[in-house]
Amino acid sequence: MTSPNPVRAEGGFPVVGIVGGGQLARMCQPPATNLSITLSVLAEGPTASAALVVPHSPVGEHTDLEAVRAFARSCDVVTFDHEHVPQEVLLALQDDGVELHPSPQALVFAQDKLAMRRRLTELGLPCPRWAHARTAADVEEFGARVGWPLVAKAPRGGYDGKGVLVCRGPRDLDPWLAAVGEGGLADGILLEEAVDFRRELSIMVGRSPSGQAAAWPVVETVQEGGINTEVLAPAPSLDPDLAAALTEGALRIAGELGVTGVMAVEAFEVSDPRTGAAAYLVNELAMRPHNSGHWSIDGSVTSQFEQHLRAVLDLPLGEPAARAPWTASANVLGGDYPELYATYRHLLARDPGLKVHLYGKGVRPGRKLGHVTVYGGSSGDLASLEDLRERSRHAADYLQGVVTE
Repeated sequence: MTSPNPVRAEGGFPVVGIVGGGQLARMCQPPATNLSITLSVLAEGPTASAALVVPHSPVGEHTDLEAVRAFARSCDVVTFDHEHVPQEVLLALQDDGVELHPSPQALVFAQDKLAMRRRLTELGLPCPRWAHARTAADVEEFGARVGWPLVAKAPRGGYDGKGVLVCRGPRDLDPWLAAVGEGGLADGILLEEAVDFRRELSIMVGRSPSGQAAAWPVVETVQEGGINTEVLAPAPSLDPDLAAALTEGALRIAGELGVTGVMAVEAFEVSDPRTGAAAYLVNELAMRPHNSGHWSIDGSVTSQFEQHLRAVLDLPLGEPAARAPWTASANVLGGDYPELYATYRHLLARDPGLKVHLYGKGVRPGRKLGHVTVYGGSSGDLASLEDLRERSRHAADYLQGVVTE
């Protein structure tokens, strides 16, 4: 039976509460142990990913104000496993004097893609051309201006490719227009140009309430069906000027939006239409640990999860430098093998350098079950990166049942 309150470590160490019991909360447990911090997780159920490893995991819904209030009373600071806690709940907690990181005022830019686009545009940060649409006339005007196809996004609630629609013509959006005013389309539709990009990049930054900030290397992400399946750190053959510009832009976003904790800035690498030089456009923001930063658990001096805990407690931030020239990480998706343990044992024997992180979830086709990481290689040697990449992909495919040897 869960005790009514988390058990604090002696010596004045704090309790960090995490709303949401998914894998991000789960992966905060090892660094919390090392920092002597007690975690408390408001989990969706007793078998939620984090509830399996965090001793104090009361069950409650993130939409239930009284459940979240009761949970927050025993915490020194509250942070989030996801961005879906309603603003009215967040603002009520803030009025109660609960220390929230990130704040509701910052988190809204990760919850509402229209708000994000408006704010980034005001700040002069590079974004795809975009428009706010509520009617067929809005759609047709934007399509005539930037050309087809267009990308339509639900401003709220979409993730992993959900809530995104590639439109070849105005009629493709008829079902969405009919749903404007409801759910994730309550405020309308975000329309964006279909960006002709070279590849997708991501950068994680951490920022504390006192304003200290740190950034990890820019990474390349590989997407399949809207799901991030692979991360290469650092992004191979990345123009140093582009890396510097994206890092500066991400740190500026964190500062201007008042982000506390860690944040992912997902971006498209594009060619500057005037000069042909490498440039970037901001695609999405996530104000929490993010899939594109999982490589940091094994591949950097300070993982994104440790940094998030440091940041929300306003501790000095850790060193984000990479441990090795290259790190390759691949996501494990659900496949044909419901029993993962025997498969896991085989992989550890086959490749002792492999780091396998499974999230304690039951297998369903396409479900994100974990990730595998390998690091090493020689600086500037792309062949050594490809070797690491092959090892990580083989392991993920073996766990999924795509390969059987």
